[in-house]
Amino acid sequence: MGLIKMAAAGAAGYALYKYATRDKEDMAYAGGDENFSQVREAGPSSMKNRPTSWNKVDEASDESFPASDPPATY
Repeated sequence: MGLIKMAAAGAAGYALYKYATRDKEDMAYAGGDENFSQVREAGPSSMKNRPTSWNKVDEASDESFPASDPPATY
């Protein structure tokens, strides 16, 4: 009997959690986050603090930044 009560309490807690966070999940995918689409262009010309030296490896790394795979120019 105790196991059934624990399962019911867990289900009720999960339902309340999902109900309380339902708006936050929708905003994350619908562009509700202010930083969702703020992406800078690649290259040193669009950086706030421009580097003093810039080579092909730096360029390739900057162009592929959010990707998990390294650029093919290494």
